[in-house]
Amino acid sequence: MLIFLYGPDTYRLQQKLKEIEAQYKKVHKSGLNLEKIDTLQIGFREFADKLFQHSMFIKKKLFFLENLFFSSEFKDEFLKKIKEIRKSQDLIVVFEKKELPKKDKLFLNLKKYGKCQEFQLLGGERLKSWVKREFKKYQTQVDPVALEELINFVGNDLWQMENEIKKLICLKKPLLSSQDVEILVRPKLEADIFKIIDALAQKNKKKALQLVQENLLKENKPLVILNMINFQFRGLLIAKTLMEEGKTLDDFLELSILKPYPTRKCWYASIGFSLSQLKKIYQKIFEADLSIKTGKIQPEEAIKILVAEI
Repeated sequence: MLIFLYGPDTYRLQQKLKEIEAQYKKVHKSGLNLEKIDTLQIGFREFADKLFQHSMFIKKKLFFLENLFFSSEFKDEFLKKIKEIRKSQDLIVVFEKKELPKKDKLFLNLKKYGKCQEFQLLGGERLKSWVKREFKKYQTQVDPVALEELINFVGNDLWQMENEIKKLICLKKPLLSSQDVEILVRPKLEADIFKIIDALAQKNKKKALQLVQENLLKENKPLVILNMINFQFRGLLIAKTLMEEGKTLDDFLELSILKPYPTRKCWYASIGFSLSQLKKIYQKIFEADLSIKTGKIQPEEAIKILVAEI
């Protein structure tokens, strides 16, 4: 049997590979006839000898083939034998985590003769359902607002999402809140967003707007960017309030709003704003969010206007 696994969601693809391997080992406990082959490292003849070598003592073999699309000699020979390979009693799993040309002859033949599964990046309700299922494995639930915030922070990178979920379940709470997410989860956009904040603190709106545009072109969701801007300015507002009260950086660190390094960055960045400025900015962020949610303005425009007005 020939199986073809591919797609940009490398996390779920990898999980599928583990699932196939586990099922095989459940039946063939020794695992001696399981082979993981990088086709850039061996020739097709060596693989074919193993595949077509029959023995009364070996019932079924499992092969994982990687980089088949990028090994020209192996690829050409594989194509010549693909009909014979798919009839094999053994299980041959071809997988590829890199982007593939959909009109490639090998791609088309694997789709034709193999059992295929494409792993597209999750989004919307499918992503929410996946995250809920992961929490359920640990007998943990997540508040709907916290779930939304977690997805806004992490997006559809399931590798990072897995790590963030593991951190959150360490709290050993039956129901996770948005505050838990804000304290423990560090958004991927954090570094880029702080550059925008830093540019605004230095009164460099041109650079801030340029950074916003760059992040939008990276296909980062506007609402995620706005959420991050809100999160960062919330930290600046708290830092500035403490500063005005005569408190120190150590006092800010004790609040554990952020991890130590970003806490220090936040503290010193707040020097570039007055307390009244930060309060007005925080209000503007609220108004921008409301305008987006009520459909008065497109998210991209709302963020650009917000940054221009700070």
